[in-house]
Order: sequence, then structure tokens, then C-alpha cells
Amino acid sequence: MRRSPIVFLLITLALVAAPASDLLGQDRGAATEERAVPEEQMSVTQHSVTLDGVEIPYEATAATMHLVNDDGDAIGSLYYTAYRRTDVDSSTQPLSFVFNGGPGSASVWLHMGAFGPQRVVVNDQGHTPPPPYDLVDNPGSLIDVTDMVFIDPIGTGFSRVVGKGEGTDFWGIDEDSTSLTQFITQYVTRNQHWNSPKFMLGESYGTTRSAVLVNQLQGRAGMHFSGVSLISAVLDFETLLFAPGHDTSFVVYVPSYAITAAYHGAVEWPDDLGTWLDEVRAFAIGDYAQVLAMGSEAPASMRDAVRSQLAAYTGLSEDYLERANLRVNAGQFRAELQRTSGMVVSRLDARYDGFTNDLMRENAQYDPQSTAISGAYTAAANRYLRDVLGFETTANYVTGGGARNWNWNRRGGGGGWQGATYVAGDLEQAMIRNPSLIVQVENGYYDLATPFYAMEWTTNHMNLPGELRGNLRHNFYEAGHMMYVHEEELMNLKTNIVKLIDDAASRRVE
Repeated sequence: MRRSPIVFLLITLALVAAPASDLLGQDRGAATEERAVPEEQMSVTQHSVTLDGVEIPYEATAATMHLVNDDGDAIGSLYYTAYRRTDVDSSTQPLSFVFNGGPGSASVWLHMGAFGPQRVVVNDQGHTPPPPYDLVDNPGSLIDVTDMVFIDPIGTGFSRVVGKGEGTDFWGIDEDSTSLTQFITQYVTRNQHWNSPKFMLGESYGTTRSAVLVNQLQGRAGMHFSGVSLISAVLDFETLLFAPGHDTSFVVYVPSYAITAAYHGAVEWPDDLGTWLDEVRAFAIGDYAQVLAMGSEAPASMRDAVRSQLAAYTGLSEDYLERANLRVNAGQFRAELQRTSGMVVSRLDARYDGFTNDLMRENAQYDPQSTAISGAYTAAANRYLRDVLGFETTANYVTGGGARNWNWNRRGGGGGWQGATYVAGDLEQAMIRNPSLIVQVENGYYDLATPFYAMEWTTNHMNLPGELRGNLRHNFYEAGHMMYVHEEELMNLKTNIVKLIDDAASRRVE
């Protein structure tokens, strides 16, 4: 059966759940008068950044673009920030479209944390104090290898519904993809980028969006992409479900629980991390999955052995695991692991922990990493876009919570029961129809929002010809959902995406 929207809110990756209807004066389905249509706005400024000892000149564009309906009426004003390296030929320079997820999150996280020329400084693993915050040149920026367009979908950043538009025009899986297909094709046309190698970099729900969007752009707009980077990905939401009768999520979370327990000293840190995680994966998909699948028919001896091994890997007591019927969801794990220390573990990055004053609570009541860094990112975006890039507006920059009542139904999906959202099939079609498309998955070991083994499970179940499996690869980072807050892993992330771009370039027609 289809889940209620509240379940999806538990897995949303919008870090700040601000009431977007209050901030933007818009609410899905609400009867409103036709809104004003502001003029498109643009600020273009010149800058440079030094990366690896080389000065890179670039042009920054902070702008809005109208989105229109079938009658040509403006229904949305979409804000974006674009960067163009100015000492190369832009018409053939790689071009990357970058966005975060939520759904309802602005691109500030990848923009100001990962790939933009400027980066906000936050503490790694600990709380970032209140302002002032420092903006510094970003050694992880991709401006040396690709031009970039950071997209804030409608309801996020400075993007908003205008004219005859309604939230229902944008806030859904296919609605979102359709609106961004329009934006990307218009951007490419206006800026003469049809001959540029194109890439898509999405994080969290942005990876769900990427699977649908790259397939739609290739199939409907005739715009083929060279590569897609899926950062902290989810393509099959059943892997995050934690619902009675559905055991997949309990299986795929075990390796993430194990490395988190080792990090916090609940179990011994392994001598060889890679070998140990392979062992945990084998246990999860093997003995543990078998006992869960057998249910009440599992022999007591087998159940006892699995319970003992699960405790050894996760640091949870056998008594707790037995009371949980061997099934512990992420919220319960985050609350239980360090309960005796009065701490809860972060969902987005399990290296972070934080205080709790409710030691009886079953599930962790907040996310220590989210609260540790959100203030810095929000302040950085509002300051940087206005003061440095010269975008003049009195509007609030909405970092998260900017989409209401998301429509998870797919268009043209046929009859039958509604299930958990699954978009790996969209990505399959994109790869089959464009056999040169490289898909690269970036996984944080300490991510309890979109766990790394869940994405391995998903890609292993994709129905791809053997010849295309080499186009699908995984990278791993010793950090969480936003692995780029850890500066060493930020540089590893850059290295891996540069390799994606270079590998794609080697496939061009000679």
C-alpha cells in the first residue's frame, strides 16, 4: 500500500523544515489570486580563485528565469547561480547542473559546501558556533574542470511560484522533472551550450531527481549527458521504509550500524575496514536476511546465533535486539547506541552526536549534524549571493522545507497498487538508450539517511545488460551524507568527479 506523506517526511533530506507557505506566500492547492510576475533578474560579476597553485578566472551569474505553462504564461521564477570559466572555450567546456534534494531543499549545500568557488567553514564532527562565519576559497571547487549551474527548484532559494502557477505545477516527482527539463533546455539554448559535454550532480533526493531528469532530458529534449554523479543516493525508497512486513531496509542498514558502532567505540575498530565491511555485508544479506525471511519458522538455534552476531556488529545488546524482534530502525539505533552516555547519533552523519534530555525516548528526537551546520549555510548563502554576487532582493533564501505535499505518484504508471517510489528503472532506460552514459555513486559510510549498502543493493538489482555494468560504479567516503564537510573527503570527492569527467571525455568521437 502507498505510504502517507508523513513517512516520507522521515526520509526527506531538506535540512531545515521551514514552513514554505509562510515564507513564500504559497501553499499547494490553496485558492489564491493570480500572483504578480516579476521581471527576470540577473547579476553578472567577475572573479578568480587559485586552485592547486593555478589562478582560475571565472564569471558568476546570479539570476532568475521564467518557467511557463503550455499557453506560454509564466508560472514560476526559478533562481540559479552559474559559474563560467573565462579563459577557455565555453561552447565545448564541460557543463554540470547541480542540485540538492529534500524534496524542498535549495542547492546551498553543494554550492557553499562542495563545488562552488567559495566555501563556508564549519566544524567537522562538532557543533559550529554562531556567526560570524568565514567564507574561503574552496579547494574542492570544480570550476577548473567544468562550468556549473546550481539550481534552486521552485519553492527553494529565491525561486517561487508566480502568475497563474500553483505548487501543484512543480511539487511532485514528474512535475519537478518537467519543470527542470524546461529550465535546463532553456539555459543551454540561451548560453550556447548544446555542444558542451553535460553532467548532472545531485545529492539525496537530488539523486532520485537525477534518474528521472536525465532520462527525460535524453528522451524528450534530445539532450544526451556524459555522466551523472549520485551523491548520497536513493533510487528505491523501499530500502528506507522500515515498515512491518518489509525487511529490506533492516538488512541494508546493518553495515552502516556496524561502522557507526565501531566509530563510537561500542565495538572494536577493525584492523582492515574494507575486509570487515565485506564480512558485515555478507552477514546482512546471508544469515540475517534468511532469519528475517523465515519469520516465526526460523529455528531457535539459528535465531540465537544471528542475534549474537548482530549484537557483536552493532553494539546493541542481545536483550534489546530480542525485544525489537531483530529489527531496529535508524531512529531507534540512533537513540539506543549511546543512551547510557546521554547522547544521540546523527542521521545525516553518524560521526556527529549530541546531547539528549530524554533518555526514555524510543527514537532520536533531532539530528546533531543538521543543527550543527545549518545556521552557517543559511547565513553564508544570504550573505554571499547578495554581497558578493550582487543579487538584489529582500526575499528570504529558503534553504529547506520549500515544497509542500509532494506528489509521489508517477504519470502513466499504469494500474495496480501504489508502492514505494522506485526510479532505478528511469536510470536503466537512460543508460540503455545512451550506452556512453557513466553513472557514479558517491557513498558516505556514516550516512544513516541513505545508507551505502542500500544503494549497492539497488544497483545490484538494476536490470542492465552486462556490457553496461562497467558504466556504473561506487565510491566510498569515511564521512556521512554530506561527506564534503570533512575536508579530506571533499578533496577525494573532487578527485572522483574529475575522473568521471575525464573518463567521459575519452569516449568522444575522434
